[in-house]
Amino acid sequence: MSKSDPAFLAKLSKESQEAEKLFIGNIASRLGRSAISPLPAHPFRGAPEFWTSYELEREERIARFMSNWQAAGGFTERADSMSEIPDIVARILGELNAKSTIRQNLPELKQLGLEERLPELRHDAWDSLDAEGSLRTAEQADAGIVLADYAVAYTGSMIVMSSADKGRSVSLLPNILIAIISADRMYTRLGEVMSRVAAVPGDQFPAGIHFISGPSRSSDIENDLTIGVHGPGVAYALIVG
Repeated sequence: MSKSDPAFLAKLSKESQEAEKLFIGNIASRLGRSAISPLPAHPFRGAPEFWTSYELEREERIARFMSNWQAAGGFTERADSMSEIPDIVARILGELNAKSTIRQNLPELKQLGLEERLPELRHDAWDSLDAEGSLRTAEQADAGIVLADYAVAYTGSMIVMSSADKGRSVSLLPNILIAIISADRMYTRLGEVMSRVAAVPGDQFPAGIHFISGPSRSSDIENDLTIGVHGPGVAYALIVG
């Protein structure tokens, strides 16, 4: 096995630095400036104090989130309790003519009772023991139903973290996303959520953390907007509380 030649590497480094100085010096001279100047001062790191203390009241957070989510092309509804969610979800699935659903394998979503309420539809839950099969199911499902971990009012975003029972494909592959958000897990600023995510121990850290701000949208170099290219084209945020 060949070994690196320290002298040769040092020579290349020196030549590269000299070429860089020449290049920067040429630009500086054209601008009438010195090629060498002191580094600018950076007295602040991270968010300023006024922003870290900024917090909306509960109803303001909910209203701001709903407004921003709708501005991004999503749909929002609010329910007083989880007992109202089954009727809302059933109505949405009917209005969109959905034929199949896949949900995170969580007790809160199983308790929606969609299998009994809508027996004519196919209903599946994410199965970590058959991840490949669940992936294929998610690809074919019309609607994915998830329980959001957090939401951010100021950006109109929800955060969905993956786990063995919460496959990321549930929120990414179906054309319709129905996300249920507890009002108690809605925060004003993104930093509030990031600090909570960062506090998760390394051995429990999720494989995927997804920030969703309305339906998927993409535009080409001519700014032709297309909905639903890289994810759900229809996105509902159902706020409970």
